[in-house]
This record gives sequence, structure tokens and C-alpha cells, in this order.
Amino acid sequence: MGESTELFYLSALEMRDLLRSRQISATELAETHLRRIDEVGREVNAIVTLTADLALDQARELDEDAARGRWRGPLHGLPIAYKDLTDTAGVRTTYGSRLFADHVPAADALVVRRARAAGAVTVGKTNTPEFGTGSHTVNEVFGATRNPYDLSRSAGGSSGGAAAALASGMVPLADGSDMGGSLRNPASFCNVVGLRPTPGRVPDASPTSAWFTLGVSGPMARTVGDAALLMSVISGFAPTSPFAIREDGSAFAASLDPDVTGLRVAFSPDLGGLPVDPRTAAVTAEAPAVLAGLGAKVEQVDLDLSPAEDAFRTLRAWHYLNAFGGLPADMVGPNVAWNVERGRAVTAADLARAERLRSALFQRMNAFFDRYDVLVAPVSQVPPFPVDQPYVTEVAGTPMPDYLAWMRSAYWISVLHAPAASVPCGFTPEGLPVGVQIVGRPWADLTVLRVAHAIERATGHGGVRPPL
Repeated sequence: MGESTELFYLSALEMRDLLRSRQISATELAETHLRRIDEVGREVNAIVTLTADLALDQARELDEDAARGRWRGPLHGLPIAYKDLTDTAGVRTTYGSRLFADHVPAADALVVRRARAAGAVTVGKTNTPEFGTGSHTVNEVFGATRNPYDLSRSAGGSSGGAAAALASGMVPLADGSDMGGSLRNPASFCNVVGLRPTPGRVPDASPTSAWFTLGVSGPMARTVGDAALLMSVISGFAPTSPFAIREDGSAFAASLDPDVTGLRVAFSPDLGGLPVDPRTAAVTAEAPAVLAGLGAKVEQVDLDLSPAEDAFRTLRAWHYLNAFGGLPADMVGPNVAWNVERGRAVTAADLARAERLRSALFQRMNAFFDRYDVLVAPVSQVPPFPVDQPYVTEVAGTPMPDYLAWMRSAYWISVLHAPAASVPCGFTPEGLPVGVQIVGRPWADLTVLRVAHAIERATGHGGVRPPL
């Protein structure tokens, strides 16, 4: 493993500069990435529906615009792949489900509309578990996505296809979604960047769960600056969400300030006693020293987020019943079926208790963020696990009761209504990537990105490429 100067491993911002200076064309950039997909796509299995003809058609049209001095927007000519949960008009979108194996949406999701309007070039769809269920990307339609740093390991999930495609140079930009860690976990596993924005920052348009705030869409990229670039395009108010944030994305377009001098940083190694694999813990523990060396005021805290457990599981179960309870039980996988059955057992008293727990946590964390600017913690409790293992069954000697339990370090954060990013932090002795999680006060997405950017610049871990 090492750094690479290949065109497909440049940052999106570097590619943008080359396009603007006419040193490369959008067509050349698309062809470069399509060749890279052809080289490594089969073994990684990250892009499951390739749109080569569409990409080349879009790129040629963008080049014609550029020749006339017209630039579509901030993403002009940059390749992107969309998660297979994200509707793309005229392009197969399966949601990782055999029920929708041949489904072709008639309309684009909001993130696709915004990215295309900004000049992005669509190269395909990235793999996801069935309906995004779980932090291991495998389904009955396309099989498993493999980790580019070790093909015998999981790429994480549910945005595992996006993370693996980024890590292996298939695209510089990708979208993802996150309910219980689906942006952050695969970013950590694949040594890339994933931002779970404050709910409402990237508005959704759900016909069944418009008021549900645990699930969000957000950007993924190889660098924090590239993630901010994509955020500048996909964020901003839309009337389709009742809690959409009214700020536009212009603040994310500015260069990120890496100065964290005086920033108040709380470090929690286990979020209140969660088991953490010693290899993951050792890498995560390096982040406080990095930030302290940059001038931040770092303090280790004893932070107990365990009330989030009941709140998350109850609200998630209710959501699964609401969203998928009408599907044929014999046509969905065991994880979806298990979540739906949990939803059928939820009572009004359960929902009331979950709301009380979440509200109390929100207010307690409000007070916490009066004392600290960000919380730094593990993203995942384990490094990438074997790809043929359905889920993690044990963490640091502690058995996991079900397929969800090993993701607590991510999904407890989801309950807080807070922005959270995963940024590369280092590698285990076996060379497996480990990210660190930066959590901010609700609506402080830029602060989260700024701290992630500082870590990225100071460590350089994000520039280490997989052996492909």
C-alpha cells in the first residue's frame, strides 16, 4: 500500500481544477474511471449497475458546454456513482432486493437532481444490503462487496459499495445514507470520508416516513474537502421534508479552515463502556494526541449514551414496519424480516418511552456541547471482518446478541440528531483501515468537517491506497 499519483486517485477538487484549466476533458476523465472500473470492478463488486454509455454521453455534452465557456456548476465533469437505494431516472435501482431486481425509477431522487444539475457525470449504482439493512454490504441480487484493502474482508455498510468504489479509484464522489452508521461504518472500513449530516441538511422526500429523523443522506469521498464539495451541492432547503434546514449549501463550498487551536474536544474511547476491539481502540486513541498537537484542548470524558439503545431500536423497529411491513414476508431477507417483526411488537408505550429517552438525551447533549465543541469516539467497535461472515458475533470477548449490536458506537450517535463524520485515523497491524468519529452539536456540520480536515492533514492516512 502507498500513495498513488494516478489520475483516478486525485481528489475531486484537483480534478475540478484540471477540468477548469482545460488540461483534461470530462470525456477523458470519464474514460479513465470507466477503465479503472473495468480493471478492479469484478473483484471488488462495488458498482453493480454500470452506466458507461450514459456517462460518456453526459461527459461529451459537458465538454461541448465547456468549449462555449459554459460551466454547469461545481461538479462539472466529475464522475459520481449513486447508492442503489437512491432513485435514478431510467437507471436500474434495486434497493438490494430481489423484489426490485428489474426496477427502473421514473424520477431522480433529490441528491441526483442536484448533482446532475451541478454537472456531475453518472457512472453507475453502488451496492447496498437489502433496503440498506445492516453494516455489511451483501444481498441476493449482486452478492457481497469486498474491501479494497483486503478482498477477504467486508467493506462495511450499508453504503459499502460507495466506500469501496471510492477507495479503489472507481469514482471521486459518491452519495450514501445513514440510519445506524451506514455512511460512517463503511468509510471507516475503507479508509475514506463519510458525513452523516444534521437531519434536514440534505432533505428527503419519503412518502411513508416524512417525519422520521434517524435516516439521512450525505456525501462520501476520499478527502474531507471533496465531501464538503458534494455537500455544497446536495444540501439546502426543499419543501419535500417537514424539517428541512433553510440554509443553502454555499458555506460548504468555501475552503475548510484546518486551524483547531483552542477547540474544546471531548474524547470518549467507548461511549460509556461499549466493548471495542483492542486493534480499533489503539488506532482511535491516536486521535486525541493529534488534535492536542494541533492546539486543541482535549479532555477524556466518561460519557454514557446507553439510553440511546432502547430509543434507537424502538424507533427503528417502528420505521421498518411502516416502510416494509407490506412486503411479502417470503420475498425479503432475514434481517429485514427480523426488523419488521420487531416493529409489529412495538406498542404505544414503547414509542412514548423512546421519545422520552431521546428527548432527555438531546437536552443532556445540549449541555454537553456547551462545554465541548466536538466529541471524538470510535466509528465502529471492530475493524473490517471476514466478508463471508454475515455480521460480527463477538467484540473484545463480548458476545453480540443479534446482527445490530456490534454497531452501537455508530447508532447511539444517530439518536442525538447530530452531525457525525468518519475520517481515516490509521491501520491495524494487519493493514486494515480504522476511522475515527467526529460528532458535533446539531447544525454544526461545518465544525465537524473542519476537525476531520485537521486530522486528515495532520496524519495523511487518507492518502494510503489499497493494493489493487
